[in-house]
Amino acid sequence: MPLLAGRMAALGTENAFKLGEDIQICLDRGLDVVKFNLGEPDSDSAPHINQVGMAAIEAGNSHYCDPAGILPLRKAISRFIGETRGLDVDPKRIVVTPGAKPPISFTLMTYVDPGDEVIYPSPGFPIYESWVKFVGAKPVPLHLEEERGFAFGPEDLDRLITDRTKVIILCSPSNPTGGVLSEEELRGVAGVIRERCGPDVRVYADEIYEKILFDGAAHHSIACEEGMEARTILASGHSKSYAMTGWRLGWAALPTAAEAKIFKQLNINIVSCVPPFVQEAGREAYENPESQRVVDAMVAQFQRRRDWIVPALNAVPGMRCQNPKGAFYVFPNIAGVCEALGVIDAHAAMAPAARARTSPSGMFQMFLLYRYGVATMDRNSFGSIGAEGQHYLRLSIATSMANCHEGVARIERAAVDRDGFARFLEEEKLWG
Repeated sequence: MPLLAGRMAALGTENAFKLGEDIQICLDRGLDVVKFNLGEPDSDSAPHINQVGMAAIEAGNSHYCDPAGILPLRKAISRFIGETRGLDVDPKRIVVTPGAKPPISFTLMTYVDPGDEVIYPSPGFPIYESWVKFVGAKPVPLHLEEERGFAFGPEDLDRLITDRTKVIILCSPSNPTGGVLSEEELRGVAGVIRERCGPDVRVYADEIYEKILFDGAAHHSIACEEGMEARTILASGHSKSYAMTGWRLGWAALPTAAEAKIFKQLNINIVSCVPPFVQEAGREAYENPESQRVVDAMVAQFQRRRDWIVPALNAVPGMRCQNPKGAFYVFPNIAGVCEALGVIDAHAAMAPAARARTSPSGMFQMFLLYRYGVATMDRNSFGSIGAEGQHYLRLSIATSMANCHEGVARIERAAVDRDGFARFLEEEKLWG
């Protein structure tokens, strides 16, 4: 009998965290590393939010609480959904979770059986593909095309829906591309879902970047489209908009109270509850008007960085970069760089086992890190199924403008260092 359960082989990871091991190796060697890898704001959570959390701890509010979330926070979330989306969501339909990741796994465990099909964006948040495989479902990637701003239309979704489709995952604004689905595009997508899917198919709307939009754009949710509230699991949280990544606070609004009870039961089985002092701080984030001013200032910083870094990356030989509409990432195409440095040929010449462990963009990613001290994420870190021949990097611009300048300068030097890349392959032997 083997030590590990067979299903563990299907569980993926989030390479933004896994890359930390390689970063540490480089730091131990004395290399200064510019970190574009982690997707978290470089701001701290706001003082008025912190103070409420600390006061709750001092008051002894540090015991077990309702596994669905404290009622004051669920009411605040309900009001927030009403103000931002015009939906009237009973707090009984809302479940508070430790961050916005658990609703992904809860959704797939709740609705999907082995053999069912799950449609998800690719490139997209890697945990989607990981959990689809883990529950034994069939992954159906919806490939987002650079030429269309990494958005998609109703016809693209229509081609993927079958009688085995059970969950459709949407993410707008998008990680890693910064793409945003317009209200018109969402209306068309909703029409396809109503026409092609039965009432028991669920849409998972990951809207964690809802407040991080550029150029004055407004957020739109598929849950607001005709007939979609009854089909949609609306998920968001505090990590990105309020710079509260370490607080671990997220939530899901379910179509029915009965479905919310299942998510509550999963909370009971896995985490018991989210700490009540964390939830009090989360309530303050929604209820205090100062929060929006803090968010607006943070987003303005992200936009200034975007407005500088996109033209800078487009000036690097062999790179081209779309202008993201939201989130805090840029996703440049590096096919020209990989071709010029011989990365694509080097990957093709690898032994099959080594070749399967990486990709051309993954090789250039590691060259950037180990030789130039720039930490980025490769294309395959955001869904690997069907990603062959796609050469991209994700850079998080949730870092200082000084880091953006230094990081791009290093990338520019690396992009023409063909001899350095050849030596890197010979010396490091990262893939065997």
